Amino acid sequence: MAKAKTQTCGCPVAAFQKMISGKYKLRIVWDLKDGPRRYGEIRTGLLRGASGSAEITPRVLSRELKALAESGLIDRKDFGVVPPKVEYRLTRKGRSFVPVIAAIKDWGTRHLAEADEMVAAE
Repeated sequence: MAKAKTQTCGCPVAAFQKMISGKYKLRIVWDLKDGPRRYGEIRTGLLRGASGSAEITPRVLSRELKALAESGLIDRKDFGVVPPKVEYRLTRKGRSFVPVIAAIKDWGTRHLAEADEMVAAE
């Protein structure tokens, strides 16, 4: 059933875009590449290096985490204790996505450097 949710007109690119759409999903997956994180750690990671961006609201972060879990990229583990303890970790599918994000990061690093060089030359 989850597979049917992510398919969009039979186009894998459109399905992929729908699955990772959202302001924070790529960054959440990237932060989870190093191991499980709790909600607060994910939130802190999103605020790190986000110059000029507003603080992420709990509602938005919860929505992004839920969508990533529904798409099968992350797994949510509730320890069932008080106070609540919940961890998020990448699934096998999520780990297979990390090299794609790394390629996007490398592309951005190269092209942002080129753009900076062009601006400096003007």
